[in-house]
Amino acid sequence: MSFAKSVWKILVAIKDGLVLLFLLLFFAALYAVLSVRPAPGQVQSGALYVPLAGAVVEEASDISPTAFLSGQTPVAEYTARDLSRAITEAATDKRIKAVVLDLEAFGGGASVHLSQVGAAMDKVRAAKKPVLVRSLIYTDDAMQLAAHASEVWVDPMGGVVVTGPGGSRLYYKGLIDKLKATVHVFKVGTYKSAVEPYMRADMSPEAREAMQGVYGAIWQNWQDEVKKARPKADLAPMLTDPEKWVATSGGDAAQAAQKSGLVDRVGDSVSFGKRVAELVGADEDAGLGGFKSTELPVYLADKAPSTAGKAIAVVTVAGEIVDGDAGPGTAGGDRIANLIDGVTQSDDYAGLVLRVDSPGGSVLASERIRNAVERVKAKGLPVAVSMGSLAASGGYWVSTPAQRIFAEPSTITGSIGVFAVLPTFENALPQIGVTTDSIGTTPLSGQPDILGGLSPQISAVLQGQVERIYARFLGLVSKSRGKSSAEIDKIAQGRVWDGGTARQLGLVDEFGGLDQAVAWVAKQAKAKEWHAAYVMDEPSPFAQFFRQMESGEVPAAGSHDLAGALAARQQGLLARLEADLARLTTDGGIKAYCLECAGEERSAAAAEQSGGMLRILMRFVG
Repeated sequence: MSFAKSVWKILVAIKDGLVLLFLLLFFAALYAVLSVRPAPGQVQSGALYVPLAGAVVEEASDISPTAFLSGQTPVAEYTARDLSRAITEAATDKRIKAVVLDLEAFGGGASVHLSQVGAAMDKVRAAKKPVLVRSLIYTDDAMQLAAHASEVWVDPMGGVVVTGPGGSRLYYKGLIDKLKATVHVFKVGTYKSAVEPYMRADMSPEAREAMQGVYGAIWQNWQDEVKKARPKADLAPMLTDPEKWVATSGGDAAQAAQKSGLVDRVGDSVSFGKRVAELVGADEDAGLGGFKSTELPVYLADKAPSTAGKAIAVVTVAGEIVDGDAGPGTAGGDRIANLIDGVTQSDDYAGLVLRVDSPGGSVLASERIRNAVERVKAKGLPVAVSMGSLAASGGYWVSTPAQRIFAEPSTITGSIGVFAVLPTFENALPQIGVTTDSIGTTPLSGQPDILGGLSPQISAVLQGQVERIYARFLGLVSKSRGKSSAEIDKIAQGRVWDGGTARQLGLVDEFGGLDQAVAWVAKQAKAKEWHAAYVMDEPSPFAQFFRQMESGEVPAAGSHDLAGALAARQQGLLARLEADLARLTTDGGIKAYCLECAGEERSAAAAEQSGGMLRILMRFVG
């Protein structure tokens, strides 16, 4: 009988292996068919059509076949630089008569990235070409983009719902107390609110002060941008009394938006398509409301970036900074350091721009990236940092070698501070009849002991390490900014700042995007002509396969009516709950969390690696 069971197990294992092999072969064949890149010459006279069925990001995430086979659905992502480059090219392309954006399945994006795309839309309008946008519902992000259009359409069943930054935060002190767990927090910084969810039941006055300042600045920047782009729009009724605003239009949110000048026309997708067809020509083969168009992937293939002049290397640090080779979309410290070292070893580059869009992460990984940037400087090449939506804590650590730091007014930066969080269960286990006892040969034997509790000695060691690393952080920033450590400490303490305030404090040198940073490096290199050369890893075959699918018939984001759009905005709380608990309980229960930057951070928990006590314990807050 045991022999028969063994044979059966072998047969089942062979069957499972063959199924997996056939699946991999199937997707490899499907990828081979679909991964043929669009060829130049396919652009037709008409509109540049951009259906944004996903999120606008700094760097598209890699997609692993393992994640796919485990049931994780890839999220559609569009890089801000590709979008803005395509739209900018359309301004002077005689084949493109209009730019059309469909935002019905738009997944949102950081304010800095949307401003970048909006500026490209402004260039098309300045070239006397129409820019048309349609959607069912315009939330904050979609409205920021739509404001730059010459014609904004909304579905009769839709409207505009703008909430502004802010919302509920999750705190776990009550749950931790009920479980009789003990959370040990080692930190430096009055404003290091990333640890507050495990220590408090509410927000501290210091954290509230910091976030009100950051959110207030970002919210004001949003309003200023929308008002500048659509000067006739009246935002006040919607923002001050939304109930009355909709009621005065008989409960019709679409009509309320039109009366306020937030949208120009009310009509369904067919009516919108017919309007575009009037401008660029109808496409009879595309059905009712079809219009002549070229989609984004084809247009990007046709419009290759310039390679004239000297090459200015651009290396991107996007997502949480983690140890190892993770990414793209997650900033694996070893992977990025290797990319930067490639710039040092090559004679093809005249300088380096480090593009940072990160909430921070591992101290060791951040230091590896920083050291690699220092090696570029040691070679004599000029170095600048371009901050995207977020360059906080570890994101600021890697920025310290730069000779010039560029940021946007809505960039979130600062958060200069470090912490470690470690839960123990010495009071919880006896409740279920489990106790511990130990022997040791030194005061640190068996420590840190998450079951039996921490000894005073290990607690002192960990707090000392946090303080030492904080002092090093202050030293790096003070050297970079030409200030004393005491001066930096006054504006550090873990506090986050908006880009405008950071510039006033001297943490940022000037406002500007990536183009301005590249131009500055080129000037320092005495280059009369230059181009940005992105130094990056090629996406995996599976990632390329799914990105191809995103540009076709498989949108990853769904459209919502008004109630659905509001509900969808709150789904992030569930993801936050899962991520918070994962940070506390995985890899020995120790994780870092940037509470202040939660709205900007892209999850990279699955990609984090551990190794060594400090590698696990010491994490930046971004």
